[in-house]
Amino acid sequence: MLTALSIRDVVLIERLDLAFGNGLTVLTGETGAGKSILLDSLGLALGARAETGLVRISAEQASVTACFSPPDDHSVMAVLDEHGLAAEDEIVLRRIVTKDGRSRAFVNDHPVGVGLLRRIGALLVEVQGQHEQMSLADPASHAGLLDAFSVPATLRTAVAESWRVWRDALAILEKARDAIAAAERDEEWLRHAVEELATLAPRIGEEETLARERQRLQQSERRAEAIAAALAELTPRDRRNSGPAASLRAAVRSLQRLAPSGQPEAGGNPADPAMAALERAEESLAEAETLLTRLIADADVDPRLLEQSEERLFALRASARKHGVAVPDLPALLDTLAARLGALENGAAEITVLEQAARDGRDRYVAAAKALSAARHAAAGKLQKAVAKELPPLRLDKARFFAEVGVLPDTAWGPNGTDQVRFLIATNPGQEPGPLARVASGGELSRLMLAMKVVLSAGSAVPTLVFDEVDSGIGGATAAAVGERLVRVAEGVQVLVVTHSPQVAARGAAHLRVAKAAARDRTATTVEHLAPPDRREEIARMLAGEIISDAARAAADDLLRGQRPTQGLLV
Repeated sequence: MLTALSIRDVVLIERLDLAFGNGLTVLTGETGAGKSILLDSLGLALGARAETGLVRISAEQASVTACFSPPDDHSVMAVLDEHGLAAEDEIVLRRIVTKDGRSRAFVNDHPVGVGLLRRIGALLVEVQGQHEQMSLADPASHAGLLDAFSVPATLRTAVAESWRVWRDALAILEKARDAIAAAERDEEWLRHAVEELATLAPRIGEEETLARERQRLQQSERRAEAIAAALAELTPRDRRNSGPAASLRAAVRSLQRLAPSGQPEAGGNPADPAMAALERAEESLAEAETLLTRLIADADVDPRLLEQSEERLFALRASARKHGVAVPDLPALLDTLAARLGALENGAAEITVLEQAARDGRDRYVAAAKALSAARHAAAGKLQKAVAKELPPLRLDKARFFAEVGVLPDTAWGPNGTDQVRFLIATNPGQEPGPLARVASGGELSRLMLAMKVVLSAGSAVPTLVFDEVDSGIGGATAAAVGERLVRVAEGVQVLVVTHSPQVAARGAAHLRVAKAAARDRTATTVEHLAPPDRREEIARMLAGEIISDAARAAADDLLRGQRPTQGLLV
């Protein structure tokens, strides 16, 4: 419900803060006092069109803030969650309009577009005036209102669920048909790709394994090449170069000539140490050659293995590039293409099964929709009778209300069933029933809407209703009947009513008086919550006019006690 309304610099209102409670709140005041300004301000916060004339003359901008406290399960919560605007305790709508006509909108202090503000506002408040039409005049809302009035929720749930199952079956069928059609268009390519990939037979994780094996073989090959190069340096490479071993032996022979021939007494060969070192070097060289030869034998490098690994790896990568996927995705691609080819080959049988599932889904939906339709026809009869009882006291005794349940074309079926529900009215005998919005008189439309709200208020999703002069042009017993029905509606939702009728004003749980006063060459509109004594005076003024007599006060007391006035004052 609406809990608070703050208005700053709107037309004649400089600063105004109002609090609202449950039940029926009445707003009264003389003509021109500014009651319409209050409704325009509330409309501004709800997303109505911003007019530059709303900004007070001496101000740069106008602002209106409306605070709401809807039920936790209200549909507005889903809209707030959808846009990241959820609030724990209340919903705050704010609108700012500058002198040049620009406006800004806020929900829970977050800037939003006016369209979203209007959408949220429509879920929170419904305004019915002489020229505005409440949601009851919108045929799109009629099926939901009729259902809420007297249709079991289980029937609606069954229809919505069967609709979902049927649409899912149709979607699966359509997807299968599209897949087969695409496969047929690409059949030749598809067969070639499957054959090619099947021949390649990619395996999961194969690229990583091949890459590691290739790296290992390349390292082994580089080691073998280094060993072979070292060994080549130790062994003769041609006749002119006999190698380091032969060079060592030749050096030894040369040093042996240093011993004096035939003179052993002269001592040993002075080059013996050097020759011994050369002999050891020759032995080490022979040992190194043996070790290197053994390493070459142990390496067992097979160039064909590296070549085969690289060929496999490059083939996988080339295939991946060709199909625009990563190498690890090739096995899945083969499965997908094979499935498409299989669907093409087995498509007719699959389509037959899916078509039957779709037909079964439609049959279940139609059966559920028929049950819902029967319940709606029964509910329509009850609704017509209930509304008919409310019309005579509201001076609509000649009016006839109809709840029409028709059949929608197949293309318009949906989760709410196959019915087209319309509320129609004929205000005069012999007149053809027509849409509610085409009722000629604004007053008749307002009272009709009130009668329907009395009957349908239990199913209303909007927590706050605003009636602007619903009692226009009526008085006496009819006005009293309007007040009584407003109280009944207010038992289920919050109701605000702008009224000139003392019979209506006396029924309010709260009473606001709107007044206009001039001070220091400035005119301002004020709003006052009336205590019981002041309320009595206001209702007496509404009864008697400018001069309030004791008889008017007595009549006001009667109205406040819920009685018909004992004095004949405008009743």
